[in-house]
Amino acid sequence: MPALILPNRPLSIARDVISTPGAYFWSTPIILALAVFLVLWQAPGLLRDFQISRNPLVMEDGDVQNGHCTTRKAIFTDCEAQLVYSYNGRNYSSEVKIMFVDFHVGDYETDLVISTDHPELATMSLGLDKLWNRIITLGLFTALLGGMSLGMLFLALRIWRVKRQLRRPALLKPVPVEITAFDRKRNLLNITYNDKLAGDKTGRSVYTRMRDGEEPLIVGEANGKAVGLAVRHGKTALPVLLDDRLQRIGLTGEERDAALAPFVQFNGGHNGPVLLDEAKRTISIGKRLQMFFGTLLVIVVGVFGFWLWYVTSSSTQFQSPGMDINNLMPAPLNEWGCGQLKKRFGHDRAPFGCVASDYTSWK
Repeated sequence: MPALILPNRPLSIARDVISTPGAYFWSTPIILALAVFLVLWQAPGLLRDFQISRNPLVMEDGDVQNGHCTTRKAIFTDCEAQLVYSYNGRNYSSEVKIMFVDFHVGDYETDLVISTDHPELATMSLGLDKLWNRIITLGLFTALLGGMSLGMLFLALRIWRVKRQLRRPALLKPVPVEITAFDRKRNLLNITYNDKLAGDKTGRSVYTRMRDGEEPLIVGEANGKAVGLAVRHGKTALPVLLDDRLQRIGLTGEERDAALAPFVQFNGGHNGPVLLDEAKRTISIGKRLQMFFGTLLVIVVGVFGFWLWYVTSSSTQFQSPGMDINNLMPAPLNEWGCGQLKKRFGHDRAPFGCVASDYTSWK
């Protein structure tokens, strides 16, 4: 493959040759908001329970009302209850919500625990048993979500910094880059490429858009992927992918023809190859709708099948998420499901979804 020969002087680069992925603008604040919400939701309860754990007192006559736990994704459990108790002649009532990770099938048992030093602080003994579990879970999720949002913010700031640097002419150094993904939509060609082939590679991925029939300057293939030609602009952090007509570089007509001549000769008088991959065409709207409804149908069938197994064959009536699914079923199906469960577990307490107003007997 011929080398790209450019004039030995600072050259300018066209505007907007490096783009910020659109997902950065909406996903970053959403992920950050989730991290903040998680902290605001769980941190006060953790601080309360940590204070209670320093001098706890189990209230034998305390009442845990409306208590229930919900398990999601098989391991993420959140529980809530209304705690009502009396201490030193005063009546107290507080709502408690906790979240933890646990591999558990069946019911949870819990007591009402208060702080001897601050009797207005109350929690479930389950919350104290899972205190470090909850602390670690909150810490990991906060670090993960916060790290993702900060990482995306850092990448966006780096892109904007590079775009400012590209406004000034600088010496250009040609480098090969691996094109990892591309997508054609109307008159836009969206390309993601990775700086992992050059001797001074950085391993960074870059996103760019080409318009009006532009194609990247393809110079070969490596590891089953197309190799494009890019340039380093001075000391900027990201290379710029070139188009096959070198319109992205500020050259005169003669300089552009001279730079492209070796590539035209190499390709037998024709322009270089373009990105062609039938498998990467944009999926049609009809196909997307088929995939969506097909996936939805599989989910519905799976949930309904799991519900049938729960009400007819489960070894316990306190199986989650079977209880939650049964509770969400339309009234006729819920009534039938509760009837099936009552046949096998009528001698025991009723599960969530089949419980009467006293939260114990069968409805």
